[in-house]
Amino acid sequence: MPFKKYLLTGLLVWLPTAITFAVLLWLMDLLDGIFVGMLTVLQAMLPENLTATLEYFKHIPGLGVILVFGGLLLTGALVTNVAGRWWLVQWHRIQTKIPVFKTIYTSVKKVSDTLFSSNGNAFRTALLVQYPRQGAWTIAFQTGAPGGEVAQHLGPDFVSVYVPTTPNPTSGFFLMVPRSDVIELSMSVDEALTYVISMGSVAPAAPAVLPQ
Repeated sequence: MPFKKYLLTGLLVWLPTAITFAVLLWLMDLLDGIFVGMLTVLQAMLPENLTATLEYFKHIPGLGVILVFGGLLLTGALVTNVAGRWWLVQWHRIQTKIPVFKTIYTSVKKVSDTLFSSNGNAFRTALLVQYPRQGAWTIAFQTGAPGGEVAQHLGPDFVSVYVPTTPNPTSGFFLMVPRSDVIELSMSVDEALTYVISMGSVAPAAPAVLPQ
């Protein structure tokens, strides 16, 4: 029936755009919310004659996105020099001395340093692993290698991998498997994520020469 065919075709055309806009709007609302929260704290601290001005800034759409983004860029630029790194160390020391807060802060900092460090290997390599049983293969991402007491029990030739679920890759399973049991893929992490999210319907092109 042409009506059903046209409807599905139109849906396939507009759905990616609609989801992209929805994600961007959600991100804008999140950043604006952070900005409004900061202004609310300032209003509680500043004299009453200045609160009206701050209230005006609360209602400018997108201002929070611009200022938060600019603040992140400025912070990144400042901490790349010696003086900025010194202040960063002092800031870190203060936060690690606050009860309860330090537990959450330390855990989050370790994870973020691992994931976003330019020197790290976490989530920079896509792999094929056998999961949930022998003979069944799925996409995974290398997150590093076992360390500490775990490494003493397993030995050196193991890798840590994250197996995402589909279509939501933000949930998944953490596994430690022998290096010999994984196959490193040539596809990029973005291509592998697309493959997972699309439930295998959008496969990246095969490399011209398969890695040996």
